[in-house]
Formats: sequence, C-alpha cells, structure tokens
Amino acid sequence: MINARFLAVFVLILSLCCITLAQSPASSVSSGTTAGKLGGKDYLPLSSVKEGMRGKAWTVFRGSEPEEFEVEILGIVPGSIGPKQDMIVGRISGGQADRTAVFAGMSGSPVYVDGKLIGAISYSFPFAKEPICGITPIEQMVSIFDEKQKETASPKGRQTFSFAEIASAGWDTPMPSGSTVVNGGLIGAMPGSMLSSVAGQSFRRIGTPMTFSGFRQETLDLFGPKLMAAGLVPVAAAGGSAAVTPMKKANDNTLKPGASVTMQLSRGDYTLAAHGTVTARDGEKIYAFGHPFLSLGASELPMSESSVVIVIPNMNNSFKMAVPGDMVGTMTQDRATGVFGKLGQSPKMIPVKLNLTTSRGQKEVLNFEIAKDDFLTPLLLNITIYNTIVAHERGIGDLDIIINGDIKLAGQPVIPINRRYAGAASSQMAATSVSGPVNVLLRSRFDDLEITGIDLNITSAESGQTAVLDRLSIDRTEVKAGETIMMKAYARMPSGQVFVQDIPVTIPEGTPEGKINLTVGDGSAIQRDDAIQQFVPGDLSELVSIINKVKTPDRLYLKITRTTQGAVIGASEMPNLPPSVLATINSGRTTGGITKTTQTVVSESLLPPSEFLITGSMSLTLDVVK
Repeated sequence: MINARFLAVFVLILSLCCITLAQSPASSVSSGTTAGKLGGKDYLPLSSVKEGMRGKAWTVFRGSEPEEFEVEILGIVPGSIGPKQDMIVGRISGGQADRTAVFAGMSGSPVYVDGKLIGAISYSFPFAKEPICGITPIEQMVSIFDEKQKETASPKGRQTFSFAEIASAGWDTPMPSGSTVVNGGLIGAMPGSMLSSVAGQSFRRIGTPMTFSGFRQETLDLFGPKLMAAGLVPVAAAGGSAAVTPMKKANDNTLKPGASVTMQLSRGDYTLAAHGTVTARDGEKIYAFGHPFLSLGASELPMSESSVVIVIPNMNNSFKMAVPGDMVGTMTQDRATGVFGKLGQSPKMIPVKLNLTTSRGQKEVLNFEIAKDDFLTPLLLNITIYNTIVAHERGIGDLDIIINGDIKLAGQPVIPINRRYAGAASSQMAATSVSGPVNVLLRSRFDDLEITGIDLNITSAESGQTAVLDRLSIDRTEVKAGETIMMKAYARMPSGQVFVQDIPVTIPEGTPEGKINLTVGDGSAIQRDDAIQQFVPGDLSELVSIINKVKTPDRLYLKITRTTQGAVIGASEMPNLPPSVLATINSGRTTGGITKTTQTVVSESLLPPSEFLITGSMSLTLDVVK
C-alpha cells in the first residue's frame, strides 16, 4: 500500500516536471539539434536560439577580469549582417551594464545560454532608449575563419603606377568605411540628406575605441574624422606608451572569453591601440569583435592583453578607456563577422626613428614601430610625423621644415628623403613626403617588398618664406657650345617684394647647332612634360628606381632641351634614333612600352638652394651657333 502511494506521488511529480519543462522555452534547446564545439566547450547553433531565452554575457568593465551581466533574447533578424549572415537581437541588463548600457569596446563580448556560447555582442542602435544589442552568431564567426585561417598577409591584387602617378602620389588612401555616431548623426548621413532622417533606426557596429598615447589634441582634431569614418572612436590614452617588448608566452588565463583584447597599430614612444573583447579561445586561436575591425582581410597586427581603466557612460556613445599590456600574438584576419588571431605568432612591424631639432635647438629622439598594412601604414606615418612637429612647435604661423633620411628596403637601394617645406601647411606636407612613397610601395604589392626601417631627421624653424618665379632674363640670345651665359631669375614674394638670383648656364660641349630651350622651374613643374611620365614599372627594382628619380617641388632645376626625333623605351630616353629605327617603331606591328618624343634633354641640373622656397616654371629660347 505504501509502495503504491509512493509510486503515485513519484508519477505526479514527474508529470509536473515535464509540464514545467514544456512551458519553459527560455532555457531550452530544441530537440534533435547537436551543439558545436569550440575550445572544448559546446556552442549553441543559431537554429537552437529562440525568442525569450535568457543568458549571461561577460566583458571587462574595470581592470582585467570579465564581469557577468544578463542578456534576454528578443529574436533573430535574417540577413541583417550580410547574405546568409543573421543577427540575434538581445537586451542587456544587470551588473555594470545598467550603468554603461552598450559601449564602445564591448564588441566581442560572449553571450551564453545554459552555459553554451551563442555569439558575440557586436551591434547597437545609436540613441536607443533601451540597451538593445545585436549579437553575431558564433557559428558564423567560426565558419568564416575556418575557411580563411590558413591565410597570411599577402598581396591583395597588384596595383601598377605610372611615373606621373608616382610623382604626384600622396599619403591619402581610401580607408574602409565603418559606422559610428558623430556629432549627433551618422557618418555618411550629412545634415539635410535623406539618410539623416533614419539616423538611429538601424543597427550599427559598436564603435571601436582607439587610445592615443603621445599625441596632441591638434593631431586628433585633424585626423579624428578620418578614423571615425572607419568606425574608430578616438580616446585619449589613460596610461603611458606601450613599450616594444618581446612576446609574452600565453597560458590558460591569456585572452580568455570576455577579456579585453587590443590590436596595436603602433607601439613604442607613440602608441595607437584599438580595443575590443574576446569572444572565444580555441587553443591558440582567438575569435573577437563579432564585426570587422577595419575590413583589412588578411593582416598582421600585434594582439595584446589590456587593462580597462574605466567605462565612461555617455549620452552619445559610452566607451571604455584601456591601457595595452603585453603582446601575446597576432591578429591575422579581419572579416565580416569578426577578427581572428593566433597566440604566440609574431607580427611584422616597421621600425621608425625620428630625430627632431626644434627652432629653439631642442633635440628629441623618438623610437616606435608601426603596423605593415596597405591602408594603415601611410596614415600612421602621417599622424606620427605630423604630431612630432606640432608637439614641439607653434600651431599657428609659418614654419620652415627640413626633413631628410632614408626608407630602407630589403635587397633594394634606400629611398632617400630630402625635402624642405615652408608656410602654414609645412607640417602636413613634411609628413606627406614620407608617407607618399611608402603608400606607393605598399599598394604596388610586389611579392619581394620588405620595408626594414625608416630613419628621419627633422629640423624646424619659426620662419618660412615662399616665392613664385616671376621672370627670367639672359645676357645674350646666341651662344656657342661649351660657353657659359648668365641668367637672372626673378622671384616675387607674397608681400610683393622681388629678389634676384644669378644662375650661370653652361651649354654642353657637342650641342648641335640650332635652337635650344632653357627652362627653370620647381621639380613638379620641370618634370611635368617629361616623356617618362607614362612609364609603368614592371618590378620592385624599377619602382624604387622611378621613386628615386622623382624631382622635388621644393628645389629649382635647370633643364636644357632641343627638338629631335627619338623615343623613350622603358625608363630610358633614346634621342636621335636613325630613320630605320623610327620606321620600325612606327610600323604598327607592336604597341605599348615605347613613347615617341620630339624634345630631347640636353642637360639637367639641380640649382643651389635659395633662401626662399620658390615655385613655378619659365622658359627661354637660345640659338646655338658655330
């Protein structure tokens, strides 16, 4: 009798448990679905994620230890991230999240339901009144990197440049477009545009806070908009610079899920570091962010631990301030659903040394290294060189800046830098003189390219006079080969004052009789009509040679030319070709690689430097007689 009653109670309890489980979808996993494995732990496939589930998420709010907060699953939006890339929508609450809501630097925070990883917090609504977040499913993060993780940073499609493009090259390369909130609106949604009406009505990638150490506010003001357009949120550094130290050996506690992770673009006396959160670790593999960093594809950036000083709540965009720690690996992939890295793998960086002598005689030596990347390296060089100047000189008024040094390449001649700039924009132009050729080198993507170092000397003075070439005069119009005539060059300053420079001109021995042209001009003007303008280098050696042939716009040149029949083949000028050769060139049986020319350079020389920086170009005609 007792046994029967016991059995009846047991059956009743079992029935009630079954009913309770059936009515509690918030913590259930759909039947028949097998969870995946990552780092020896289960993760929940997207097909098992249901509305109403409640889970836990982890991120670092202060220090280095992740803290727990709550996540409620609100639903799934198919194709929200991209084709066949869905997004889980959630609401966060509890713990420190009640104070901060979704903040820049939270990207990658892992979300667990019943102890199983479902994805990374990575998207948010600008100006949302509730802490709604978008979660990138973990299986989408894993699948894209399983296909790509064997890749290393390699040429992404070679780009060719003509001499004319190289001569005019600047540092400015198109940065990948990101998304963030700026001045109350969205990047790309200008006030009054049709897009501005939907600002805050669509999911945006959570901003990536980038800390700057060693930089002045003027530098951040100048370059901040470009960084923010790429989805980066400039934040003043809370600590000192990240020293260039050997890689730290990883242990079981290194970059665990929820830990703060840093991608270093520069380290040393200048530190630029972007901060996010680790989603998962699988042995030496690290998954983070849940959205692209800069959409670099295959890349090499130092990956380091970091410590969070504080998360600052902000009505516009809350963000965390973090300090980079020890380097522990390399970020090797930057894709649509997150970033992927390897512990214990060393990145290739470019060492930079800047020696500055200020207008007051003060000397500074800065040593740092920057990431090697087609898009990032020219920008980083521009930022650091510009900051080096403005941090020690006045920000308003004319400056005279001399910059010289070398860009060093493995197995190639050095690319010398020897430039002078004057005027209000001299700081920016001095930085461009280095980042420009580096931009061309990296974007050419030759397989054997390796920049081994950049050493620069920068001297500045609180003056800087400019002038424009106004006219030329000579003492006679007929001359014999081998003779020297005197030319006067007149230059006019912005004040209207004119000064004169005497230029002795020697006509080379053997110059044929007839008319010759004498042209005096700055480097940009003097090479504008050169026949070599359309030459395109075919390998790295030719590219380096062409870069080293580019004339500088801060010096005057004298060029003597005459009319002739010839051609430029490759990078070599061949004047006075025999009629039979010219007929072969013009036969129509071949095309390309050859440029006909009617102006042959008799001689070309660099004029002595002037007290002023002179620009412009003028020409005179002489007769060579017996």
